[in-house]
Amino acid sequence: MSIDYKHFNLREHCHVNTNEINDRFVGIKVDWNNPLIYFPLGYELPERENDLKVDIKNLFNVLAIFADKTDRVIHMEEVTKSQQVEFPIQAYLNVINYYFDHNGSYYSEIETTYKINNKGKINWTRTIKTQTPMVQGKSMLYLNPVVRVSTSNFNRLITKIHKYCVYESFNAIGWLYTINKPEQPDILLDKKLFISTLNTKLSNTNNDNDKKLFRSMIAIINFIDEKTINKQFYYGTDKFEIIWEKLIDNFFGEDNKKDYCPHGLWTEKQYGLNNRKSVSALKPDSIMIYNGKYYVLDAKYYRYGVSPEWGPDVLPQSSDINKQITYGKFVKSKKGENVSVFNAFIMPFNMFDNKFNIREKPYGLVAEATGDWIDDPNNPKSYELIRGIVIDTRYLLKNYDGNHDNDKKKLSLIIENGSYE
Repeated sequence: MSIDYKHFNLREHCHVNTNEINDRFVGIKVDWNNPLIYFPLGYELPERENDLKVDIKNLFNVLAIFADKTDRVIHMEEVTKSQQVEFPIQAYLNVINYYFDHNGSYYSEIETTYKINNKGKINWTRTIKTQTPMVQGKSMLYLNPVVRVSTSNFNRLITKIHKYCVYESFNAIGWLYTINKPEQPDILLDKKLFISTLNTKLSNTNNDNDKKLFRSMIAIINFIDEKTINKQFYYGTDKFEIIWEKLIDNFFGEDNKKDYCPHGLWTEKQYGLNNRKSVSALKPDSIMIYNGKYYVLDAKYYRYGVSPEWGPDVLPQSSDINKQITYGKFVKSKKGENVSVFNAFIMPFNMFDNKFNIREKPYGLVAEATGDWIDDPNNPKSYELIRGIVIDTRYLLKNYDGNHDNDKKKLSLIIENGSYE
């Protein structure tokens, strides 16, 4: 891959998907010299290019953290599986970040030599063995001490391989950092030699940063070796709804959810058996606990927050509503009548561009749901009324890390009262 940095307009290579058929991919696709970055539903692209670069790198981090190997899939009718190669984006990022973290220097190994010098750390063993002292009374003076000198050796093969990987990394995704490219490597690709050297270094180091670098370089070498001009390279997923669920759970959820999973019960009547056994559990997406209250959250990567004109067709349907009420009722039965239990669907939207008159607020109440099968549909219990909440997609992705107590407070207020102000 080779990008014309000087004429590269990053924004023109970014797309926010609609989550409609054939527009669900989130991540990066590259056709030789044409990278395209796909953001999830409801994402607000920043105006400044530097901010956009930060957002792209953050998107890659989110995918790396929250998407496992089975989630990172892509389905394209026009491209067969044999033409698709998963792009080791994290490996490229690691190599570039290492390069910048070391002030634009390449990996090198320290070479130790010894020489006669009055400056430096004296090696007394070598000095005593090789130098003749001058005797002054009862003292001996060594006027020509041997000192240890440590210097970086940039001529070794491992440095040349790193230089090669840095150059390839900048060719691939350097546009995320700078328009300036590092110098070209002075070595040609030799996969067998490169991989053998890196594996040897990997097995002989205990330094975690070096291990990370060597593994990344191996991934890059393997990728370069298998790519061809006819292949499309990608890193991302067609199933961002799975990432959405994990992000919401990471933001608001409790780690232990097994106590909030209702089970079906079977009692076998044949063969003299009359014992009751539980079967597979219903598992809520997230359970949030705040101020002693319980909130059953269902993350829905649905289009309503972006296209409300589609109406209930793009909102959770009866089976989901029924399931949420079941969860709420189960939590209530477990925690007691004096404990408050609430319910909510959490969907994506854009707080700067939406049809709800919600401006620059990351949360909003946009709909409510219940069921006509409950005892009193006109006066539902707190867990029988499911709030339709939208959360700004960029806000969620930018703030996945850290403490979320303030977000929990806001979400609890908007679920209970319709507003957190």
